[in-house]
Amino acid sequence: MTEIAVAVAQFAPGTDTDANIETIRELTDAAAARGAQLVVFPEYSSFFVNPVGASFLEAAEPLDGPFVEALRELADDRGVVVVAGMAEQRPADPGRFTNTVVAVSPDAGVVASYRKQHLYDAFGARESEWVAPGELDEPQTFVVGGVRVGLQTCYDLRFPEVTRRIVDAGAELVVVPSEWVHGNLKVHHWRTLITARAIENTVYVAASDHIPPVGVGTSMIVDPMGVPLAELENETDFVIAPVSAEQVREVRSVNPALDLRRYRVVPVNDR
Repeated sequence: MTEIAVAVAQFAPGTDTDANIETIRELTDAAAARGAQLVVFPEYSSFFVNPVGASFLEAAEPLDGPFVEALRELADDRGVVVVAGMAEQRPADPGRFTNTVVAVSPDAGVVASYRKQHLYDAFGARESEWVAPGELDEPQTFVVGGVRVGLQTCYDLRFPEVTRRIVDAGAELVVVPSEWVHGNLKVHHWRTLITARAIENTVYVAASDHIPPVGVGTSMIVDPMGVPLAELENETDFVIAPVSAEQVREVRSVNPALDLRRYRVVPVNDR
């Protein structure tokens, strides 16, 4: 059976990148000790302050900078794949940065990177003032233990076509590093959207969030039938659940929604 152990870890990243890395290291150590092969951390794990502003430009790093190097060393030492969000520099546009997620694999370095495509210009926030949207590139996927994994970020959950394109690229598990801001009905939206993306795409979804007071916590792993396999509350912690490629195929044989659809998803390039 092609099955891997996946962990989602949550904490509240701050402005001290070294302290954030230490928390990531501690949670990865604990998850690896319990058999995790993939550990998913939140959006903006390298640096965060609310609201997003100019300080992110100073904290932004390149993909070969110290934050990703620390993740690479951690992945190599613990033998696990680490996924985490970061603020990435844009040398050609120093007035903005990209909200980037990286997947770092043992002895392979960065195996996938994704730049958030839908920016959080909603609920009173204006992420686009400081963040450049990612290009509408082909979905970023990588393989862990025979399971193909795809990347997306936070507000992307509200756009079902993002997950559909990732699944069309072969993903059996979609990971969603997030900073899902606390507010009225936000936990309800979070749970509903994660579950909907799993059910409509017959795919596993593993979503990691910041803990309160800014985020909602509630990091979770949902199976292809929309059943929550593991869920956290508001504390700094992690949970682990099995993800099975065979289970994806079994669910899709019973519910062949992907084969029965009559529409395809294509990027809109004029926005």
